[in-house]
Amino acid sequence: MPRLALYTLAVCVLAIAAAVVSFARGSWLGVVWILIAGISSNMAWYYLRKARADRAADRERTGAAG
Repeated sequence: MPRLALYTLAVCVLAIAAAVVSFARGSWLGVVWILIAGISSNMAWYYLRKARADRAADRERTGAAG
């Protein structure tokens, strides 16, 4: 798993935890944390798919050259 994907996944988990704590305390600030979790989740998926595509392209390049 790419390093950036792991970082964004960690941010997503922490943002969800922060949202739960915010809502439990009665604060509407949790809405902002939910939005941050959504953005970081999308970034994690992007980096995962990009890494898979890069690996597939490398395999095609090395397979076509050999």
